[in-house]
Amino acid sequence: MSAGKNTKFYQALRCKEGVSQTNFSDQTIDLELIGEEPFLIRIDDKPYSVVMRTPGEEVFHAAGFCLGEGIADAPDDFKTIGYDKDLDPNIIDIWLKPERREKIPHLLERRGFVSQTSCGICGKEMMKELNQILMPAENGFEVEINHVFDCIGKLSKNQKYYQRTRGSHAAIIFDDRLQAISFSEDVGRHNALDKAIGKIFMDGTLSDASILVLSSRISYELVQKAARARLPVMISNSRPTTLAVEMGQALNMTLAFPAEETELIIVCGENRIKRR
Repeated sequence: MSAGKNTKFYQALRCKEGVSQTNFSDQTIDLELIGEEPFLIRIDDKPYSVVMRTPGEEVFHAAGFCLGEGIADAPDDFKTIGYDKDLDPNIIDIWLKPERREKIPHLLERRGFVSQTSCGICGKEMMKELNQILMPAENGFEVEINHVFDCIGKLSKNQKYYQRTRGSHAAIIFDDRLQAISFSEDVGRHNALDKAIGKIFMDGTLSDASILVLSSRISYELVQKAARARLPVMISNSRPTTLAVEMGQALNMTLAFPAEETELIIVCGENRIKRR
């Protein structure tokens, strides 16, 4: 069920603590999640950058991106800016005036990651590409729901920069015995996860990794990174995006987040979290 262009509803499990710590009651709920789709910016008929965003205001998004990158100094630098000829909402075509193009050849040569799909840049095609390098998570690992809350608590206890700056993200990884085997903190959420995975990748303990807890929301890029590291369980401090859930479902992963101190929302993969 869709709530419009920018959000979708997914069925999830609300697990709320009952009378005792080992008694949790399950309730199926409709969870509204913010949309996330890839967005291609083409400049002078050449792909320049792909970014992930919530659909909507694509022309303004592309214009602001060009200002921030130094591609345009004023709206008059654009010859035209608008949706591609097929009106794909995920592609904006920008044509620069010749005099502007001549001023920034070095910037136009600096292109970001571009999907190689031939039919544009839709989410389904990107998922197909990524699934060629990602393996579904194996079943077998299970964790008590109370221990999930213990893992969440250990994330903040390990953070030293956030308490002082309120400006960092963190990632902590646990093995199947729920021992913390890697932690990292960084100004960027992607960086924090890359560092945490990199530590156990380099020391040869990556195969022990079972649970990932993040200070940030789960986006598709973070699901991709966790899937490459063969991490079956991802816990975040806020709701995942729609594309993250779709990827998590396709890869047989568990995605969840705490709604309260005694309440966990399981978006997919509920079989790995033991609630009774």
